[in-house]
Amino acid sequence: MRVTVVTGGTDGMGRALVRARLERGDEVVALGSNAAKGRALPAGVHFLRADLSSIAENRRVVATIRERWPVVDALALFANRLAPRRTVTAEGLEQTFALYYLSRYLFSHGLREALDRAATPVIFNVAGVGVTKGAIRWSDLQLAGRYRMIDAQLQAGRANDLLGVDFAASAGSRARYVLYHPGFTRSGDATPLPAPLRAAMRVAARVAARPVEESVRPIVEWIESPPQAPLTADDRGKPVPLDLASLDPDDARRLAAATADLLAARGAR
Repeated sequence: MRVTVVTGGTDGMGRALVRARLERGDEVVALGSNAAKGRALPAGVHFLRADLSSIAENRRVVATIRERWPVVDALALFANRLAPRRTVTAEGLEQTFALYYLSRYLFSHGLREALDRAATPVIFNVAGVGVTKGAIRWSDLQLAGRYRMIDAQLQAGRANDLLGVDFAASAGSRARYVLYHPGFTRSGDATPLPAPLRAAMRVAARVAARPVEESVRPIVEWIESPPQAPLTADDRGKPVPLDLASLDPDDARRLAAATADLLAARGAR
């Protein structure tokens, strides 16, 4: 029986993957911050409640997973939350950077040994690979100087691209790393947004968004038959060239070093 771990597993695409893999017979571990949504997951799902914008919480749940499930076949990274205003976590990190990027770094590296024990391990980082807008603000990763929600989302998306590049090149893992852009999907929790923006997004979703089942289908299949290459980048079913500027190996190494320094300064790694 495969073990599949899903962060952001109580909403949208994460929840759809939880259901799909449970139907395929996997033992599924879903992570989320909302206990009520966790209780609403199908019977048989192992729900772990955690605030993944916290380094300490990431470390706690990673340790729990390693102890209870020493072999992990698939790790799917969905956790994200829109933040219209800059919010700083108790550990002094900008929330989008902490949740959307740093939690994925901690899970990718923290579960490496459990993944390496599996027959065909695979990691899915669901973000916006193929998108080239946005950039890493190297001198201000926490966006203290100027914050806009879209800038924070784009920076974290580009950071996840670089995470995949560095992990595949440097982690020494057997796990295949898949960067996947599902496109505009009827997914996620828009409650943090102002009411007019939520309404506009609902209208746009009815017109242009893909159903979650369609967007998650490639991941459902890849878990059973992962790509052969150490790193795969896919934008809505189309391969993304790995020589794209947003996948630059030098930038990937630079971000990995900056992330290691950030974690070391907070007593984590």
